Amino acid sequence: MDEQLFLKKLNSLCTSKEIFDFLSSLEVMSDTVASGALQRISEVEVDDSGLKNPEEVLENEVFRALCFQFEYESSKVSNTGLLNALQALIKLRIDPHSTLMASLLSEGEERLGKGQLTVKNLCALGESLLELESPSCAMLEQIVSHMQEEDIENWSPREMVVVYRMLQVIVREGEQYQDLLNRLNSVTLNMVSQLSPKFTSIILNSLVVLHQTRAVPLVTALCKHSVKHIPYFTGDELVNVLEALLYFGHREELFTEALETHVPKSIFSMHPQTVSKVMQYCCRKMILSKPIFDAVAEGFISDADRFTTDQIAGYIIPFGTLNYLPPSASSLFRKLETILHTRFSHFQPHTLLNLLHSCVLIQRYPVNFLPKIFSPYFLQQLQAQPPGLDGIVTSQLTQLFLTVTLECPFYEGPKLLPKYQVKTFCTSHSSLDVHLLKRVKTGLLYLLKKRIYFASEVSTPYFYTVDIEIKLDEEGFVLPAAQCEEVHRRIALCVDGRNRFCVNSHNLLGEEAIKQRHLQLLGYEVVQIPFFETESLQNCRKMSEYLHQKIFPHTYGLGC
Repeated sequence: MDEQLFLKKLNSLCTSKEIFDFLSSLEVMSDTVASGALQRISEVEVDDSGLKNPEEVLENEVFRALCFQFEYESSKVSNTGLLNALQALIKLRIDPHSTLMASLLSEGEERLGKGQLTVKNLCALGESLLELESPSCAMLEQIVSHMQEEDIENWSPREMVVVYRMLQVIVREGEQYQDLLNRLNSVTLNMVSQLSPKFTSIILNSLVVLHQTRAVPLVTALCKHSVKHIPYFTGDELVNVLEALLYFGHREELFTEALETHVPKSIFSMHPQTVSKVMQYCCRKMILSKPIFDAVAEGFISDADRFTTDQIAGYIIPFGTLNYLPPSASSLFRKLETILHTRFSHFQPHTLLNLLHSCVLIQRYPVNFLPKIFSPYFLQQLQAQPPGLDGIVTSQLTQLFLTVTLECPFYEGPKLLPKYQVKTFCTSHSSLDVHLLKRVKTGLLYLLKKRIYFASEVSTPYFYTVDIEIKLDEEGFVLPAAQCEEVHRRIALCVDGRNRFCVNSHNLLGEEAIKQRHLQLLGYEVVQIPFFETESLQNCRKMSEYLHQKIFPHTYGLGC
């Protein structure tokens, strides 16, 4: 039978029994036909969990005859037959240390050393080695060495992807193979539009692993190209893409919009690890996407019992960080409380602290669990595991303690000992916008006439730093900032630049929202000066008029 007709017939068969019956009817079989048969058997008999009917396949006489042919006549088969058989047998989970596999690998290595393999053959051998648990780095290096002598411009996307994958394994440090990578990155940039979802994901992952921080044009093109693939990525592929976006610091608005369409439709079929990565991406990029967050909340309420503790934290923490309560908030946090009651001891200490701290940012108070958090045993656990009791961890503990003191006066459990409390909170996002602060201070100086009437970046006894503080006496007159007697009112100006808000939003981040809430409870009159209200104020006089309206709305003139 003509080989092409044979392969067409083979591809129409759907079970190993049909394939074996068909092969039994053939009198002669070339190595191309034999390797094609092995490939078709691997396609119909292997799924995600492995070989479906191992005994029926591996003990079949026809199958054993095929293997015998490749084991003892490997030197006589064609390159295509050898490499196709190797790929099929690896997929069928044949022991890589068996004499059959050793014979095929040895023959492949010998032909590699003699330079007898084409680019297509080299890629097929490389793919096979990468599927093994412990691939031979020496052979992979040899393949890459041969391939870098070839004309990269003529490679197919599949061949490019295989080389990226091989480099991931063999590149250890420094600038090794960087010249080859520069050529690869340049040529790949021109074929981005041809890449499948799988290839797009693999290349982005390789660029992360290989630290290709200079390949900005390629990363940008791949991220834009990935937008149309979002509905078609597998969970692992989407995770790779999101990790690349985070690693390279890239944010693509169209990508977020595509996620906003995809996640709500697919939330109940998405793997929790994929959803956690989507939430991590939104959290790190400070993207408050209500369609995504609302869908994730519904997914949590429905399926959280089967999540790992890290996945539970991955779902919930971004709600606190970005200061957002979804419509289903009551059900969401009721579900979380139930899980904490049953699985509290399963959480790693730092994961648990991050989780509970995120809750208080959005006024969800875990008072039932705080006695355990403030216990010496739990604090010792925190100290024993990286990062220990660093500034961020002690800030979280202190803010939990301050929250129950100010917002949960009914709490009567253990307190956080002073030695675990910080003097000033360490904030991760809400650093001061120095340019906006300077503009506000200039406007205040114009308004109050003298610099002595306000202070900036004032440390308080309550762990928070006030951006600008103004003191008033009982009659409403402004006092010098250094004066401590006869202070009747304290005004805290919160100079909120863009970095204190979610991206493209007027929604304050959680750590800034809790700060302003606590300052009010501590007796300050909080006046927010957000960037979006001041951007259009072109000069000092207009800024002064704006500040007058914000700080002293009922006063026509100021007596100082």
